[in-house]
Amino acid sequence: MTKKKVVNAPYYNIGQLRMDLWNKLRSASVSLSEATEGSASAKTQVKDCEVLLSNLSQIEHNFAFPGMRKYMSLQEAFNRHEYVAMAHNVADIRRALISDSFRSGEELRMDNEKGDEIETIDQPEGTKQNYFEVLLVENISESDERAMRQKLSSLRSSSEQFRYSLVVQRSFQDALITLLFNTNIQSVVIRYAPPFSWKEIDPLIRPYIQHALDLGPVQSKDEDLGPLLGQVIKQFRPEIDTYYVTDTVLADLKDSTINTFRRIFYRKEDFQEIHLSIIRGIAERYETPFFTALMEYSQKPTGVFHAMPISRGGSIFKSRWIRDFGDFYGRNLFLAETSATTGGLDSLLQPTGPLKKAQEMCRDAYGSMHTFLVTNGTSTANKIVMQAIVAPGDVVLIDRDCHKSHHYGLVLSGAFPVYLDSYPIEKYSMYGAVPRHEIIEKLHLLRKSGRLDKVKMLLLTNCTFDGMVYNVERMMEEVLAIKPDMVFLWDEAWFAFAGFTYTFKKRTAMFVAKKLEKRYQTAAYREEYDAHIKSLAEGEQPCLPDPDKVRIRAYATQSTHKTLSSFRQGSMIHIWDQDFRRKSQATFMEAYMTHTSTSPNYQMLASLDAGRRQVQFEGYELVERGIELAMSLRAKINDDPALNKYFDVLTVKDFIPSKYRQTDIAEYYTRDKGWNRMETAWAEDEFVLDPTKITLHIGRTGVDGDTFKNKFLMDKFNIQINKTSRNTVLFMTNIGTSRGSITYLINALLRISEMLDSGLHALDARELEIHNKKVWSLTNDVPPLPDFSYFHTSFQAVPGIPGGNLREAYFLTYDEENYTYIPLEDCLAEMAKNKELVASSFVIPYPPGFPVLVPGQVATEEIIKFMLALDVTEIHGYRADLGLRVFKQSVLDRQMTATSIGAIGRPGISNKKIKAGTNKNNK
Repeated sequence: MTKKKVVNAPYYNIGQLRMDLWNKLRSASVSLSEATEGSASAKTQVKDCEVLLSNLSQIEHNFAFPGMRKYMSLQEAFNRHEYVAMAHNVADIRRALISDSFRSGEELRMDNEKGDEIETIDQPEGTKQNYFEVLLVENISESDERAMRQKLSSLRSSSEQFRYSLVVQRSFQDALITLLFNTNIQSVVIRYAPPFSWKEIDPLIRPYIQHALDLGPVQSKDEDLGPLLGQVIKQFRPEIDTYYVTDTVLADLKDSTINTFRRIFYRKEDFQEIHLSIIRGIAERYETPFFTALMEYSQKPTGVFHAMPISRGGSIFKSRWIRDFGDFYGRNLFLAETSATTGGLDSLLQPTGPLKKAQEMCRDAYGSMHTFLVTNGTSTANKIVMQAIVAPGDVVLIDRDCHKSHHYGLVLSGAFPVYLDSYPIEKYSMYGAVPRHEIIEKLHLLRKSGRLDKVKMLLLTNCTFDGMVYNVERMMEEVLAIKPDMVFLWDEAWFAFAGFTYTFKKRTAMFVAKKLEKRYQTAAYREEYDAHIKSLAEGEQPCLPDPDKVRIRAYATQSTHKTLSSFRQGSMIHIWDQDFRRKSQATFMEAYMTHTSTSPNYQMLASLDAGRRQVQFEGYELVERGIELAMSLRAKINDDPALNKYFDVLTVKDFIPSKYRQTDIAEYYTRDKGWNRMETAWAEDEFVLDPTKITLHIGRTGVDGDTFKNKFLMDKFNIQINKTSRNTVLFMTNIGTSRGSITYLINALLRISEMLDSGLHALDARELEIHNKKVWSLTNDVPPLPDFSYFHTSFQAVPGIPGGNLREAYFLTYDEENYTYIPLEDCLAEMAKNKELVASSFVIPYPPGFPVLVPGQVATEEIIKFMLALDVTEIHGYRADLGLRVFKQSVLDRQMTATSIGAIGRPGISNKKIKAGTNKNNK
């Protein structure tokens, strides 16, 4: 396959370019204002300012602030040689951009026919209006634009909670560029039929916008461009309200056009109605039904005669001994505590009021068919979905190194797991993701053995803790070609943020499910499928799903609290299931009630409600900023000699083998080439790396990951992280990460580097030899990662065929007579005697944090050697004082007899297959 060329750029995104230009213009304008007129220095600064102003003109027309009129005033001051005034104005603009003060109205100027004037709307003292910007798309003259701005300004009221400024663009392309650059845009008004392009795109900005321009139509009539732009906006930034002004008679408006826009207006009604509609649209998204209800409830005078003495702070603020507890959290927390489900509140188990509406608003924000709030974490969300979808005896394909909640969900449901191996990244003691060919091979094997009809679910983690992200669309399509009714459970615990930036969104479950359902229902797809079937050789299997059989059934569990705003354990289940109402709704609600508390935490639910409001208004901005900060951190460590002496930021090529990278992008940033544009890779590669997961290789420090985390990061700098391996530590950026926190981390790493330097200089020859051995061990002498071995024959669902009876093995251990312990160091000796050791418990080392053994699995020599080589102290399910817990041989013999008797006479099961099961194919 030909690798695709990746475009490089000197900056990661347009935000970095924009601020760098303003910073350089400030420096150049100050120097120019201080230079002697006519001097060589002045001439140099004049040229610099000319170039910088020209470059900024390609960017600033996409923003209301500073706006083109304010920009033009700078250009005019420059042309008049008023360099001191220009320098002061540049400094004011730069300061307002950095501080975001223009959003509060402190710096914002309105563009009208008189020039730059301070907005004259009077605000009541103490009130604060939420600021946003509206994009108006129309090929309009400058005089008409000024008249329109003045008209819209006259319609505003000081009593309105929301306040906006206008950004005008005159073409389809310029509108897309503005939406990509300007995160303040919350509404778009498309008037009539804008042309596709209005002017040539400057090479300065082209690298940052190409993926947005690719959304545009290749060929289209001019009169169709308005509705097409509305459809593209819904793909690119679906949270935005879109409005359309047209002269097309109602009878000629297409249904697709009517469905695309929030409202459609005609010329005579557009100004006032558009203004009111814009404000109303923002107000509706601003609603937080449950959070608002809870706030109102907390202010009601009530008499508490139900459970919970803590309610209203009754048992707290009267106490002589725990009053400090109440002072720490504040009164509102306790005023909002209640066990009531009426009186303006609602029941999570059967919502009919504000909770129901909050879930519906979450559904719309996250792009699902149904969304359910979960108050005890994604661990519970995973068990809910598992219990709702799979029944005892169903087969589930599951990545072995997934979160432990999935393994326990299999125990509860009684499903038979077919474990899938991710590719190993042995140098860093971690796993990648499950290649498609691994899954396809398992499905073909199950079909050949007559077990495909029992396969119910494919369960994968997207993205993984370390940042590996699947090509969800390609994975689902190839699996559905074999098993058209497959249910997909995508564990997106660490990927909830991805739905709010276009590049990442395309690899999320809900986006892909919606896209595929729509695609498979079109006539164009049916033609594509028919042509594909005709092209197949005899016996060749289709690679496309049959449109008459395929059903889209996708579930995503998300830890909202991990990457978005929510109190701890706040999670969501998102569903896009064509058969939900017919096949799964009843069982889902039973599972939901099984695992959901009848006393859910109302503060957590309120935080999920408020967090939804946040991502609808500023999710795009905050997610993009979090990614930008992660990229900046990568570049700083890569470029700084004091940091790269000890630390390496692992990048794409370190995590993803070349055969899974169709675009051949190997890293996001290099010192000599700058930034690689990652959009093509995210569209096409089998696996990509989430850049917000920054894995730092620390092997050259001679300090293992656990020690580095506790002794350096935590004890010395109070820096908290989630994950380490033998020789890595993982940092993550999110929507709460600030530039200051990135600077603090860099400062800490610099100081650690200095400490390591000082420590090395103090070592004598023998100490240095010991240190070098530690470095060698952490960088070269890494233990090989074992694959999943196989279930013992007695715990295979069908002997010789993938699928293990995990539940039966698990519950056999409830009788302590069924198992024994073998010291780990004795296990290899026992194996040398041809004794099979079969695990009777989950064995989960932290790190890496996934089971190396599950109940019923045969412990191989590779697994024991891996455990012996581990230098971690926390291994769940294993007691160092007792050893590895395994089934007694008598129990295995008894199980073998029962399994053999049950298999005799079963179609397709021979005695040869009964005796099989000791090879890796029987996972």
